[in-house]
Amino acid sequence: MAAGKCVARLGPVERGAALAAMASRELDVVVVGGGVVGAGIALDAATRGLEVGLVEARDFASGTSSRSSKLIHGGLRYLEQLNFDLVREALQERALLLQRIAPHLVRPVPFLFPLTHFGWERPYVGAGVMLYDTLGFASGLTRGVPGHRHLSRKRALRLAPALRKSAFTGAVQYWDAQVDDARYVMTLLRTAATYGAHVAPRAQAVGFLREGERVTGVRVRDLESGDELDVRAQQVVNATGVWTDDIQELVGGRGQIHVRASKGIHLLVPRDRIHSRTGLILRTEKSVLFVIPWGRHWIIGTTDTEWTLTKAHPAASRADIDYLLDHVNEVLSVPLTRDDVEGVYAGLRPLLSGESDQTSKLSREHVVAHPVPGLVMVAGGKYTTYRVMAKDAVDAVAHGLDQRVPPSCTDRIALAGAEGYQALWNSRHRIAYDSGLHVARIEHLLQRYGSMIDEVLALIEADPSLGKPLHGADDYLRAEIVYAATHEGARHLNDVLTRRTHISIETFHRGTAVAQEAAELLAGPLGWDDEQVKREVEYYTKRIEAERLSQEQDTDQEADAIRLGAPEIVPVEPSS
Repeated sequence: MAAGKCVARLGPVERGAALAAMASRELDVVVVGGGVVGAGIALDAATRGLEVGLVEARDFASGTSSRSSKLIHGGLRYLEQLNFDLVREALQERALLLQRIAPHLVRPVPFLFPLTHFGWERPYVGAGVMLYDTLGFASGLTRGVPGHRHLSRKRALRLAPALRKSAFTGAVQYWDAQVDDARYVMTLLRTAATYGAHVAPRAQAVGFLREGERVTGVRVRDLESGDELDVRAQQVVNATGVWTDDIQELVGGRGQIHVRASKGIHLLVPRDRIHSRTGLILRTEKSVLFVIPWGRHWIIGTTDTEWTLTKAHPAASRADIDYLLDHVNEVLSVPLTRDDVEGVYAGLRPLLSGESDQTSKLSREHVVAHPVPGLVMVAGGKYTTYRVMAKDAVDAVAHGLDQRVPPSCTDRIALAGAEGYQALWNSRHRIAYDSGLHVARIEHLLQRYGSMIDEVLALIEADPSLGKPLHGADDYLRAEIVYAATHEGARHLNDVLTRRTHISIETFHRGTAVAQEAAELLAGPLGWDDEQVKREVEYYTKRIEAERLSQEQDTDQEADAIRLGAPEIVPVEPSS
């Protein structure tokens, strides 16, 4: 982002202004879907000089884009499928994200691949990882991560004492990268808004505007007020992931893209339950399983099973949780139990259907289609390659516009918070001294906000009580809750505890112990009265209760039925 360019806020006032702007003129393009692909499209279009709007039915990143393995990676296992182009593309994107686009949000992470056979396995895995490293060199960029290395069993145990000695014969260590997936999407959208995009959460596309066969915009329902508005645009992009077919049905007729949902679940366990200085990658009979360092926790995942039930709230069953525990326990000297599981989350991957009945074999590549005039569809792909998907989608938009549109430049656009991040990181001890916060707090803030840390610290300077941690979730400061509403587009308590922070999966109480305090902090910026604060806390508590109960059920159908027992939040217009 250009030095000195003020980052756009996504508060309640800005949301209202965005909806008004979208209703008042014909846009060049309107994007339906506020996940990583939709957000990437909004930024790509805005930085090409197009006037763009984006609407998201729920919260930003509330679907697949907040429920991933939180990895930026090339997909080491795709090498076995000989999909070299997909791996090369993803690794080049990894280098861009690490070094240029978002160094404050994407960082290297090491993985240990335990070997279980003597003889053939080490040269086989070693050759694959060497190719992985080689493909990682991007044009004009280094890999951004260290190269791989071979380890004896003794050296591997020094790095990962938690491994059971008899479970492996040696190991290969390699590096990938990780990301706070939901925060990345929100930062993408703030960056897009800074370049002029109009973005609004809780604004649902309920139909398409038509002139004959041509799509000329979308009918949008403001889920906060119940009002409906027409958003006219020369081109509409459907970037709704697992909802692609549903949105396609609003146009009528059979579409060109068909998406199937694959469920992946992840567990969080406290860091002290697995004694290791590196992440792990384990081969299973179906796919691979990761043990990923995540602050004070490990993320263990993922499963890969077909899902045909409710898309908004996929549920993790007891069978899913046991599957992950059973597989990780095969290599651990001290097994994990369900009592060790602090958090659970489930997400759906949008897979292009038609290639195989097994979801693990369905395509992770993406496709862009122009099914009817005025409508572009994009689906499939991986989180890591969102920028390429966005570029291809906007290229299709440009083809449908009368005007000349410049080529994509997002490979050179740093996200909000990236500019000056390294210098601030180097100065973190001085910032800690000046702010009165511990340096560990400053490091936490820098890795979440980058150079936007000044905005968070300004809130604390204006109200020192915001510099205190939340009672029951002391990794997060009270200021971060307020900032989520004033700057980051959060509309409800669930948005803050689940996506702006990860309190819902990083604490044993799953956020219920801080719900009242957080809701009271949100009341001011969101204009809530006492009754709405009470309703937000009740809704959140019921949601957590339903999730916990669903995770005791044996089947997807039973878990889904329980999870759907929690009510949806009933919003109110802020009283002003």
